[in-house]
Amino acid sequence: MNTILRKSILGIAGLAFTGGVFAGPVAAHAADTTHAVKPVSVSVQGDKLIPHGVQGEQSRIDLNDEQTKNVKAIIAATKKAGMDERAAVVSIATALQESKLENLGHLGDRNDHDSQGLFQQRPSSGWGTVEQITDPEYSTTAFLKGLKQVDGWQDMPLTKAAQTVQVSAYPDHYAQWEQQAADLVAEHWNK
Repeated sequence: MNTILRKSILGIAGLAFTGGVFAGPVAAHAADTTHAVKPVSVSVQGDKLIPHGVQGEQSRIDLNDEQTKNVKAIIAATKKAGMDERAAVVSIATALQESKLENLGHLGDRNDHDSQGLFQQRPSSGWGTVEQITDPEYSTTAFLKGLKQVDGWQDMPLTKAAQTVQVSAYPDHYAQWEQQAADLVAEHWNK
């Protein structure tokens, strides 16, 4: 590799690292199965999956068969909606934050109002019936319909796009799942 190209690559990597360090941690500490991963500002997947680099400290969980099935359902619904891999990354990161990719029913006193399903959508907020929002394809399609209505979502950081749809009390928490979501899309998109 020629010297100019090598120095350019190293310079870009250094700037990306510095940007990630100064962005600081965004995520709260999660359950015992969540593993903190150091901030990364440049994606190994490239521009399509993480066009802005990840923001802050990243979290990762080990997935069981049900969670992997839900990842595949989100990807299938994204393709069916005619949306691209980036939409799947935003969707999966959102579901990781909201439910750890578990299709949650009503949790009683531990429930946030009447939030249910992968995206913790609420029947009382017009997301659909309990039966609908606990169906992975339906809930993903509902999330993507909301995402499509966000002008310029493709050019936004993941956490801003997700927050605009979800209206969470913790808007910055979506960012911590971007790398794992991108890895899952890269792994399952073409299967």
